[in-house]
Amino acid sequence: MVTNSNVKQLLKILIGAAWIDGKVQAEEREYLYKVAKEYGVADDPEIKPLLYELKAVSADECYSWVEEYLGDRPSPEDYQRLIEALSALIYSDGLVDTEEAKLLNRLQLLDPSSPSQQSSSQKVLKAIQKIYRRWINKQFTD
Repeated sequence: MVTNSNVKQLLKILIGAAWIDGKVQAEEREYLYKVAKEYGVADDPEIKPLLYELKAVSADECYSWVEEYLGDRPSPEDYQRLIEALSALIYSDGLVDTEEAKLLNRLQLLDPSSPSQQSSSQKVLKAIQKIYRRWINKQFTD
């Protein structure tokens, strides 16, 4: 279910992605206005200063919003909605900036349907197991 707070969070991410290369392109601006009006949040007090570029958005802020939106275990639906919206924004001006490509690559690592996607605790556990095995092997070889 898409809630108003999800829509606002998604739009904030899109605005952050538009700023990620340091400047909002005209095509990106048009896309953002269209999406904001479509979802009825163009005049929202939280969205309006960002949408009308009264406040710049840093890359760190954008990544923080992405983490907040997806959480620890993103649903495939939320992930897909984010990828589709970001792709439409990024490709709206016909150019993919290096920072935009980095954002898309980072998002691919968070894909919940990816077989390599593991929780943080699983990654830590595997690292600990590897260290333990090395230690055991060393004990028996010395």
